Amino acid sequence: MQGLVYIFIALAALGIAGAAYFGLTFSPIEAFVTAIAFGGVAVMLLERALRQRAEARLERAIEDLSRLLSTDAQAGAVLSQRINAIADANAGSRLEAIEADISVLGTVIRQVAEAVAEIEEARRADGSAPPAPPEPEKADEDAFPEPVIPIDLLKQAIAENRLICHIEPVITLPQRRPHGYDLVPRLMMEDGELADAPDFMPRQGHDEVVQRIEALVLEEAIVIARRARTAGQPIRLFVPLSRASISDPNAVIQLFASLDANRAIADALIFSVSHAEWKAMPLSEKSVLSQIGHRAATFSLTGATSLRCDFGELEGIGFTSVRFDASRFLRNPEDFTDFHTGDVASYAKRYHIDLVATGIVDEQQLLTFFEDGIVLVQGPHISGPGPVRPDLLVERPVVAVAPRRVEAQ
Repeated sequence: MQGLVYIFIALAALGIAGAAYFGLTFSPIEAFVTAIAFGGVAVMLLERALRQRAEARLERAIEDLSRLLSTDAQAGAVLSQRINAIADANAGSRLEAIEADISVLGTVIRQVAEAVAEIEEARRADGSAPPAPPEPEKADEDAFPEPVIPIDLLKQAIAENRLICHIEPVITLPQRRPHGYDLVPRLMMEDGELADAPDFMPRQGHDEVVQRIEALVLEEAIVIARRARTAGQPIRLFVPLSRASISDPNAVIQLFASLDANRAIADALIFSVSHAEWKAMPLSEKSVLSQIGHRAATFSLTGATSLRCDFGELEGIGFTSVRFDASRFLRNPEDFTDFHTGDVASYAKRYHIDLVATGIVDEQQLLTFFEDGIVLVQGPHISGPGPVRPDLLVERPVVAVAPRRVEAQ
C-alpha cells in the first residue's frame, strides 16, 4: 500500500513538471527542480503521517501492556494473601480435634457392643429363646397356577403342531405406536380352545419340553422377522428364553447356529429373561447370554420385582429393557426403587435401558407413567395377544382360530 502511494506522488510530481514546462513556460531544468521539490515535500508529509500513526499504535500497545501487568500484579497479590492465610492456618490443632472425635466415637461404639453382649448373655442366662428372625419374603410362586394340562397331552399337542404363537404389542407413549411384539406361545386344544402358557408350560422339571417350545418360538420369530423385513416393515420380537435352554449345551449350540445363520435379522430378536431366573443364574449361564449378545441379539428382563438392579451389569450383557408390573409399582413404589418415581426412568436411561410397565388396566395408569417418563407400556387395556398376519406365519398345518387380530406393523 505504501509503495502505491509513492507511485502516485511520483506521477503527481511528473504532472507538476509537465504543467510548469508547458503551461508556465519554465525551462526543463526549472520544471525538473519544481517536480523534485514537490515530490520531496509530499514524501516528507507522508513520512510524518506514518510516523505519527506508528507512535500512536505503540502508545496504545504500551497502555494495554500496562493494564495486563497491573492485572497480573493484582492476581499475584491475591495469591500471596491466600498462601499466607493457608500458611497461618493451624492445621495441627484441627487434626488433633478430629482425632479426639474419632477416639470418642470408637469408645461409644465399644460401649454399645459391650451393652449388646451383656443383654444377650442375660437372655441366655434366663433361658429365653431369642426372637425368631422374620421369614424372608417368598417369591411369588403362585402368581400362576400349576399347569392344568398334563405333560403327556402337552407332548402330544407339540407333536401334532398344535402349538401356535400369538403376538402382544408393546407400545410407545404418547403416539401409541408399536415398539415391539411379545411372541406368546399358546396351545390349540382338540375342541378348538386356546390354552395360555400358564396352563401348559412346565414349572419344574421337563426341561426338554421347555427347550422344544422355546426352539419352536424362536423358529417362528426368525420367519416372522425375515418376512417382515422383506416386506419393508421391520419389527422387534420379544422371544422367551429360560434357564432350561441356557443351561443345556445342545440347546445353546442350536441357538447359536440359528443366530449365526440369521445375522441379518438378529437385531430384531429380543430374548425375554425372567427376573427370578436372572437372579439365580451362575456366571457360566450369564456368559452364555453375553455370547448371544455378541451375535447382535439383545435381552429384556421381565417380571422385575425390584428396580434396584445393577444396570451397569445389565447393559454390559446386552439388556435393553426391564419390565415390571404396573399396578404393583403404583401401589407400592417404595418396594421397587429408592428414587422418586419421576427419576427412575431417567436413571435407567443413563445405561441405555428402557423401563416397560406391563399389565396396564386403565387410562389413568397410562397418564401416570407418561408423566413419570416411562413411555413403553403393555397390558390388556391396550391389546391382548392375537394372531400374526398369515403372510408372516410359519407354514404349519394348524387349525385357524378367530380371536381378535393384532397386526404386526
